[in-house]
Amino acid sequence: MIEQLKNNPAGNFFLLAGPCVIEGEEMAMRIAEKVVNTTEKLKIPYVFKGSYRKANRSRLDSFMGIGDEKALKILKKVHDTFGVPTVTDIHAADEAEMAAEYVDVLQIPAFLCRQTDLLIAAAKTGKVINIKKGQFLSPMAMQFAADKVIEAGNKEVMLTERGTTFGYQDLVIDYRGIPEMQSFGFPVILDVTHSLQQPNQTSGVTGGMPQLIETVAKAGIAVGADGLFIETHENPAVAKSDGANMLKLDLLEDLLTKLVRIREAIL
Repeated sequence: MIEQLKNNPAGNFFLLAGPCVIEGEEMAMRIAEKVVNTTEKLKIPYVFKGSYRKANRSRLDSFMGIGDEKALKILKKVHDTFGVPTVTDIHAADEAEMAAEYVDVLQIPAFLCRQTDLLIAAAKTGKVINIKKGQFLSPMAMQFAADKVIEAGNKEVMLTERGTTFGYQDLVIDYRGIPEMQSFGFPVILDVTHSLQQPNQTSGVTGGMPQLIETVAKAGIAVGADGLFIETHENPAVAKSDGANMLKLDLLEDLLTKLVRIREAIL
């Protein structure tokens, strides 16, 4: 699957995109249909993203999900309806096998990228494993996270850059990390929207700078990222998770069109 994403006939970057969390079936299907239509037109390999549950929340009253099995079945329906692979986060070793029954890619959240039991459990499912770089790690340190998956018998690994902690309430992207992690031999994805988060706000709700999504995405393609990760929603203002840094869905096609041009220019 990784080879199909990375070495596609159009020579394009690939895209992981969708809502932060599955809020309901109709919403997920509408977003998937819109992104599928756009990526097919632009010849961008696409993986639908949606978390079946959000375990990492600032406050106890933050929305976590509609129910694990219900959300996972929606992800499976997206796959079956549109013929695209799907990706979701897992948070504990005992979730790996369950999630693997419904999705094609298991994603390891950045704050859990050093959890050995989680990485091994994910590896043993045989699914593609996307490991997000911890905000607290250097790019070169991600070799060890990838090695855990490889040594557990699974060579299907992708790595994702999602910014580095800068002070208490901000993140910065060191674009040197993209070629550094590519040197390990795995595709490297730039998580555009999470890299623009502003965590640890006094309100207990993570902030963000969505006005810089285009800037960050352009830079990522220009330095040679293999793929992009973009969370998108029909109306980020009412999204139940990460609305402050998501891209409004109707802006996606114009952004991707510009990024395809940049990709063509650097090949």
